[in-house]
Amino acid sequence: MKWLVAGAAAFLVTIGAANAQPPPPPNYAPIPPPRVEVVPPPPGGRVVWEPGHWHWNGYRYIWIGGRYVQIRPAYHHYVEGRWVWAPYQRRYVWSPAHWE
Repeated sequence: MKWLVAGAAAFLVTIGAANAQPPPPPNYAPIPPPRVEVVPPPPGGRVVWEPGHWHWNGYRYIWIGGRYVQIRPAYHHYVEGRWVWAPYQRRYVWSPAHWE
């Protein structure tokens, strides 16, 4: 079981690092490339590695390091942070990284 969790964690890190980040909206700085992270061994229990990601704090991108999170039934896939068009606000807004 531990090897399965470790394998899944390594897979998620590879997927997270390999995905191309969507471009930012016009007039925003480009999103920096993902940082390489060394994934520590899982602490035990039902956990999955949440890779680090860039987060827009309203002024600049800051790096949020990866961490293990408790597996929940609703965790189907990890979605990296990205800019999305908010039609009601008529502007782009930052959607932070999250699990869906």
